[in-house]
This record gives sequence, C-alpha cells and structure tokens, in this order.
Amino acid sequence: MANIISGINAVKENLMKGEGIVELFIATGKKIERLQEILDIATQKKIPIRFKNRLYLDKISSISSHQGVIAIFKPYNYLYLDDLIKRAISNTSKGLLIAADHITDTGNLGSLIRTAEFFGVQGLILPRDRSASITDAVHKRSAGASAYLPVTRVVNLTRALKQLAGENFWVVGAAGESSTNIYEFDWNRDLVLVMGNESKGLSRVVKDQCHHLVSIPRLGKLASLNVSVAAGIILSEIERQRDNSYRNLSGKQ
Repeated sequence: MANIISGINAVKENLMKGEGIVELFIATGKKIERLQEILDIATQKKIPIRFKNRLYLDKISSISSHQGVIAIFKPYNYLYLDDLIKRAISNTSKGLLIAADHITDTGNLGSLIRTAEFFGVQGLILPRDRSASITDAVHKRSAGASAYLPVTRVVNLTRALKQLAGENFWVVGAAGESSTNIYEFDWNRDLVLVMGNESKGLSRVVKDQCHHLVSIPRLGKLASLNVSVAAGIILSEIERQRDNSYRNLSGKQ
C-alpha cells in the first residue's frame, strides 16, 4: 500500500504545507462540516478527492483512529544530515537539533516531534536501524507537526554526533544520573540535545560522544519521565535562557 497519513490534524497540516499528497480518501457518511477546511484546501490545490466506505479506510490505515480521512502521499522525504546542519547554522538564533538514541515506540516519537516543533527545534536526527521511523502512526501522534519538523536518518548516530561536534555544536545528553541539572547548564550555544531510549536511556557509545550530560531535578518517587515530556521540560528551559539572554543584550525588559 502507498504511504498514508491519517487523521484530521495530520492531514490538514500536510495539506497546508503543500508537499507530497497526491490523493485524499474521505469516509462516506462522514460529517462534511468537520472536514470542510480539508476539502477546501485539497480542492484549491487540485488534489483528487475520493469517497470510500469506512471499512476500506479501516483496512488501509495502520491505526484505528483515522477519523474518516486518509491522505495518500509520496514516500517521506528525509533530509540529508549535511542539509539539516546547514539549516540549523543558518538560523538567526542559536542552532537547536534533537537526536533520538533508538526510540522505538511510534507514539513516543510522534509526541517528541510535536514537542520539538512547538519549541522551534530545527530538526530531528534518527538512527536508521532499531528505531521508529516516520509512519502513519507517527504523523497522527504528532498532530501535524511532522509536516514542519525536518527529519534525517543516519546509519551511525555516534558518527553523526561527531560530525555535529566538528561543526561546533555542543552535544548534550539527557541522563537522570547526571549531577548537573538543566537549570544550572548554559544553553546559549549551538547544540544538539540527545534523548535516550524509552527503557534504557542513552547508550554508552552515545554518552561517550556527549560534551555534557544533564538531568531534570526529581521531586517525586518516579525515576523517569516519558521522553517527549522530558524533552519539553528541557526545551522550555533552553528557550527561557535564550530569551532572557536576548532581552539582556537588547536592553528589553
């Protein structure tokens, strides 16, 4: 089956971006009012719209909550690492990338993409093997954020981190055992934030490539957080520090 995107938000955001979608399937009997914006955009962009029975949509979708709308699109366009680095370096603010150390759950990856895009991360780096990739479930879980966050897949994550370090990116890993908490660290630099696997955290070889490890202060009894929640907390602190630094330099209150 062709590559698909399911769900109202994911389909709408990808339609608005205007890349890759070649056909739209709508479930017969679906209330059109809720899908009117999608239908209008598809019509404007001259994307064919087909009405199919819901059983057909259930069959071709990898997830049950397709919400009666499925977009057929070209194979996902992963960015080359070199291009991702150039994009981050050319940004007017400090470079900010995320590397995912073998996150295997598609739901976690989709949520991480949504969090990263919300906080203005310029790109995501995934290993090619033993890692979730960009699928229908990831598009759906990201609520459309996957349409905007560039993603690259690399054969060797440690080699990619070495390359980033060579481009003057500070490689910072999130690790609960670190004695440096995220509020003590200076985030005002070009950096790549490395988030670990859901159960094992950062691998030893990836830790060895990090310039520094940081942790989120724990007040309760649970030892860890969902990877997207942890990333959101760290990215919020990065943004707070960078925003305050800008205000101080510009004299703004």
